[in-house]
Amino acid sequence: MHAVEKIKICGEHCALDQPGMEEARNRLPGITKEILKTIGKEDSPDHVGFSKIPSQEALNEIVELVETLLYPGYYGEQEIDDSNLEFYIGNQVSKLFRVLSSQITKCLLHECSNPIEKCCDCEHGGKLKALEFMKKIPGLRLMLGEDVKAHYEGDPASTSPEEIIFCYPGLRAISIFRVAHELLLLGVPILPRMLTEFAHSATGVDIHPGATIGKSFFIDHATGVVIGETTVIGDRVKIYQGVTLGALSMPRDERGRLVRGTKRHPTIEDDVVIYANATILGGETVIGKGSVIGGNVWLTHSVPPGTKLIMDIPNQKFVQKSEKKK
Repeated sequence: MHAVEKIKICGEHCALDQPGMEEARNRLPGITKEILKTIGKEDSPDHVGFSKIPSQEALNEIVELVETLLYPGYYGEQEIDDSNLEFYIGNQVSKLFRVLSSQITKCLLHECSNPIEKCCDCEHGGKLKALEFMKKIPGLRLMLGEDVKAHYEGDPASTSPEEIIFCYPGLRAISIFRVAHELLLLGVPILPRMLTEFAHSATGVDIHPGATIGKSFFIDHATGVVIGETTVIGDRVKIYQGVTLGALSMPRDERGRLVRGTKRHPTIEDDVVIYANATILGGETVIGKGSVIGGNVWLTHSVPPGTKLIMDIPNQKFVQKSEKKK
C-alpha cells in the first residue's frame, strides 16, 4: 500500500500516519508552483498588484450600521429611548462614517490609475463621498417609511408596520437597494453592487443598484424577483414573487463585444401591478400607468395605460378517481 494511503486509527480519531503525511507535505510546493503559473495569465481571475477592495466583514458592518440608522430601535442590541437617543444616533453615525469612508477609499483606489501608491485624492474622495451619503440618510428614512406603508396597505396578511420591518425580505431588499443606489449616484465604484448582491443572497431579490425606483414600492413575497440595471419604476408599483424586469438579447459591435450604456430594461409607470412569475423584457418596453400584468405573462412590447393583460386559461384536464369497487 502506498504510504499516503496508510491510515492509523487511534480510538475514535483517524489520521494519516507520519510517513504518509510527510509525503503529502512534500507535494505541496509543487502544487504551489502550478498555481503560480496560472496567476497573471490573460483572463486569470486574480487580483494581484492592486489595492484591496472592501472585505465581506466590512460590508456586513456597513449594512448593520445603516439599518440601525434607517430603522432606529429595530436593529442593534442596545435599547434606546428619549434619554439616550441623541447619543446612540451620534455614535452610530460616527461608526458608519469611519467604516464607510474607509471602504469607499478602497473602492476608489482600486479604480485609480496608480493603485499601489498611496493616493491622497482617493482618501479625500472616500471621506467626501461618505459624508455626502450620510447627508442623504434622513431622506432615505422618509422614502422607506412610504415603502413600509405600501407593504402594510398592500398585504392583508401583515399585522403591523413593525412586522414588515422585522420580517419582510422585500422591504429589506428595497432598503439596501436604496442605499446602494445613492452610493452609485455619488460615483462610488464596486461597493453599490456588493451591497445589492449581499441583499440578493439574504433575501432572494436581485435589484441592480443602477435601477431607478419611485416611491411606495412593494415587493410581495419577494423570492426570485430580478430588476435590471436600466429599469425605471414609477410610484406606487407592486410586484409579486418571480417577476423579471430584464433585457432582450444584447446587441454587439463589429468586434463581437457587448454594446454597453444603452437602455436595456423596461419602464414601469405609476400604479402598475405585476403578478407572480411575469417576465417583461426590453429597453423600449413601457408598461402604461395603472396597468395590471397577470401571472406568467411573457411581454416584450409596450402596453398603453390602464391595460389588463392576462394569460388565457391553459387546457386543463380534471380526472376524478373512480369509486373503489365494493
